[in-house]
Amino acid sequence: MTVLSFARAAFLASVFVTFLGEKGQAAELRVLAGGAMTAVWAEVKPKFEQVSGHKLDIFFGTTPNLIKEATSGKAFDVGVVPVEVMQDAGARAKFAAGTTSDVARVGLGVAVRAGAPKPNIGTPDAFKAALLEARSIATLPASAAGAQVMKAFERLGVAVAIKGKLQAKAAPAEIVAAVEKGEAELGVFLLNVLTAPGLDVVGPFPADLQQEVVFTGAAAADTKQGDAAKALLGYLRSPEASAIIKAKGMTPG
Repeated sequence: MTVLSFARAAFLASVFVTFLGEKGQAAELRVLAGGAMTAVWAEVKPKFEQVSGHKLDIFFGTTPNLIKEATSGKAFDVGVVPVEVMQDAGARAKFAAGTTSDVARVGLGVAVRAGAPKPNIGTPDAFKAALLEARSIATLPASAAGAQVMKAFERLGVAVAIKGKLQAKAAPAEIVAAVEKGEAELGVFLLNVLTAPGLDVVGPFPADLQQEVVFTGAAAADTKQGDAAKALLGYLRSPEASAIIKAKGMTPG
């Protein structure tokens, strides 16, 4: 038995014990999740549902969307969200007290349409020149990652100069679509989002400008499905989930 198979078997046993502890009743968990992890959840959701018997109803959103949803009064059970959500006092109060559990992290990068010439972004000066020369740039300012992108533009001194050619998208998938269709010359966002069919990743931000977005998990303060929520958060730290996270261009934990 491989290490991964053994770890999976151990996790299945722990889930089975949790399941019995809840008198054999499957739970439906409402999960608040960062939209940049959509590809991860597409694989994690069916695998977790299969091994646990629980069902997941996932609400995807940007940081402002997630803060609004967490504080809306609507019930939820678990959040796997950018740490910036937890830095909002109102949102943090809706999660269980104590430490959160970091699930994944990823840095910022640049992509072009598949087959298009790749600009040099290896140094801050080269990156600055590439941004100034680009005809159009797609990003998502209203998100934790987008806020870091905008700060990088400010640090490079190009925020004002490129304002007219900046395309502000409402969701990560819109960035990918704009670049793939040729509507935007550059996509500037999280590397895992830009690693998509129809796009070629140019590379990560230069080290001096690089920032990581960290996605952290916690149960809701008033969840009635505490054991199931704990099982999900445990699964997200399992070797199986970690392998999925890595395969989708992110770093576990």
